[in-house]
Amino acid sequence: MGKLRIIFVMEDLCYGGTQRQTLQLAQRLDRTRYCPVLVTLTGKTDLDDEALASGIEVHHMGHGREVDTVFFLRLLHTLKDLDPDVVVPCTAMPNIWGRIWGWWLKKIQGRPQGVLGTVRGGGAPVRQHEKWLWRLCDHMVCNSPELVTDLRGLGVPEDRITCIANGVDTERFVPVEPSPSKRAPLIVCVARLCEDKDHETLIKAFEQVYAANNRARLRLVGDGPWHERIQNRIAGSNAQYGMELLPGCADVRPHLAEAQIFALSSVREGQPNVLLEAMASGLPVCATSVGGIPDMIAQGQNGLLCAAGDADALAQNLLKLLDDPALLDSMGANNRQKALADYSFATMVSAHEAIFDRLCGLGDRG
Repeated sequence: MGKLRIIFVMEDLCYGGTQRQTLQLAQRLDRTRYCPVLVTLTGKTDLDDEALASGIEVHHMGHGREVDTVFFLRLLHTLKDLDPDVVVPCTAMPNIWGRIWGWWLKKIQGRPQGVLGTVRGGGAPVRQHEKWLWRLCDHMVCNSPELVTDLRGLGVPEDRITCIANGVDTERFVPVEPSPSKRAPLIVCVARLCEDKDHETLIKAFEQVYAANNRARLRLVGDGPWHERIQNRIAGSNAQYGMELLPGCADVRPHLAEAQIFALSSVREGQPNVLLEAMASGLPVCATSVGGIPDMIAQGQNGLLCAAGDADALAQNLLKLLDDPALLDSMGANNRQKALADYSFATMVSAHEAIFDRLCGLGDRG
């Protein structure tokens, strides 16, 4: 039998957790058994060159960084032409239209053999209309136990859900010298500038930190629809000289190497890829207790958690770490060990390959 054609449908290949995690999965599939293909609703964006350098087919349905306005019509013909064995829609719009057309093609022409829905972010079940659209999937993958619970609550049968933890490259993301306690008091947040990430709460918390320690700095790294809003919020802050806003980038390791603390103030999450990268890099974490984050961060052991939107509690947690060099280093070391033990790429990839095989009626292939 020939290679299985696995078609990942993405909104774009911009810098982002879902985009990078999907690309890393595609890069690591066994190429003797699978042919990964990436389809985007936009034109070329940030990660295309990396995908092409990995020998992965990339097809664009648009011509710029914006989604093509009639992508939902073009997607039907694109999927038909690519002759997929499995369609894997990723992010909200592809999870709507990729499922609709994948299901339709399967009914009409018998291909694809399977449609694998993905639910990765805390707001995904609502944005992707899972209450109705889960029925168009042969199986669904999510990345946190909390999302499994959400999907069960919407009526998805347990045997049609698999929870697969994100993987992190622990050879690429490694602790570097000096240790966090020996670095300048820099707090780093790498996250898309959008509503879910709630940067405004982090800025509000940092204003309290800066008032107590004017050596502290906050670096926000990312792009997104809230860029102007966050930029204006910083410009109007009494702690503006302690903050900087930098664009997203292909390699966040230099930012992590400078940081004492990694911070994330999200109101909705699945299992944040950037948090795994910070953990593998040996950084302590201050984050909100939402989505899959409590499964990653044990309070007081490898990080400090607070409720979403609670700037006062987040500020207290940041100050507690900044004032305790031993705690900075011990939590960072614990994070490195947890990343090594619980979030390997090998486990993540093999779990997906098993689902692809099952959807194509192959059972277990050794």
